[in-house]
Amino acid sequence: MTEGSTRGDWTRNGGVIAVAMAVMNVTTYGYTMVAARLLGPGSYGAFAAVMGLLLVIGVLQLGLQTTGARRIAAQPESVAEVERALMRVTYGAAAVLALVCLLLSPLVDRLLHLGSLPTAVLVAFTALPMTVMGGQAGVLQGERRWRALAALYLAAGVPRLLLGGALLAWRPTETMAVLAVTVAFVAPVVVGWWALRRSAPGRSQAATGLHDERSILAETFRNSHALLAFFALSNADVIIARDVLGGHESGLYAGGLILVKAVLFLPQFVVVVAFPSMSDGRSRGRALAGSVGVVLVLGVVSTLGALVLSGLALVFVGGPEYAEIQDRLWLFAILGTVLSVVQLLVYSVVARQSRRSVYLLWGGLVALVLATRAVDDATSLALVVVAVDAVVMLALLATSVHGLRGSRTVVREDARVG
Repeated sequence: MTEGSTRGDWTRNGGVIAVAMAVMNVTTYGYTMVAARLLGPGSYGAFAAVMGLLLVIGVLQLGLQTTGARRIAAQPESVAEVERALMRVTYGAAAVLALVCLLLSPLVDRLLHLGSLPTAVLVAFTALPMTVMGGQAGVLQGERRWRALAALYLAAGVPRLLLGGALLAWRPTETMAVLAVTVAFVAPVVVGWWALRRSAPGRSQAATGLHDERSILAETFRNSHALLAFFALSNADVIIARDVLGGHESGLYAGGLILVKAVLFLPQFVVVVAFPSMSDGRSRGRALAGSVGVVLVLGVVSTLGALVLSGLALVFVGGPEYAEIQDRLWLFAILGTVLSVVQLLVYSVVARQSRRSVYLLWGGLVALVLATRAVDDATSLALVVVAVDAVVMLALLATSVHGLRGSRTVVREDARVG
């Protein structure tokens, strides 16, 4: 295959995933807006707390997805073996996680001040299909079955908005809001089951013994650890803002973070499409370089947009109440860009199964906590966070380049032996 055709395939595949993920993110955000309007501040606060908890619990889902995608992309001839072992681990992990959440539901009810045990119980019932979706997505991503994966992502977003809007219009309570999320997560699981069921008969059933449940479970925990470290680093600043800034300044900073998250989520399709190639020792260098380039281009465009069209950007941030940070929104766009590159590099670390690089993220978190103790306004905090995250980004980039050189040496030696 020529370089031009490869680039064309990447563009088409990236477009399919980009559209699907954009629809998923827009409908998910749309449901959040509907919930905020229909529930009111009190009930919405409880709903937002539950969604934050599900975001943390979802790290296991992402760990399963990256494990399946990496193994299948690295050894496509073992897809049936990986799928069998991965899905067994997925079902077991989902059941255990759901049971743990169920047992802890009274504690969740008290800690999140829900005042509703049924709402806390729904966390357990949501964790089950959410985790199963991770294993299914990993198989589809590793096989580069982009249309099926796109359908799964669409099913993860659209039903939430439609079903959730209907349930909240009927009975606007936080329990109904979470119930809609729980039921809606069944849709992508059905799509994933159908896609994997259709492809199963044509696969070789040969087994190499390299992809047993124990090794997959161990890798899932390692991958989940790396993604949890990124999650902690990328979300710690909002907690720090509440601690070191006054209510007004922390509110302004939280408004700026809306733009940060938008810029961070914008290039997620790049990570999804590039990850299988980054898992293949023969192509991971080109995949990482090209992906970093695309993410940086999107980040530069977003930053220029926030600078030139700051009035429009302010509308998405929260409106006139956040006018004090209008002329500084470009800084938050830069922060989103830096985090986007860090996210991509974290997936590169997972693809190479580099264990030591993860500690750079935890080190960055410690540095962030220490460096922000003296800040007293939203701009100063944003500058410190950008600086710390940029150092983490450069450190990860250096370790990635070093790791890629080592992988090239291994690939050349394997080629000589072959």
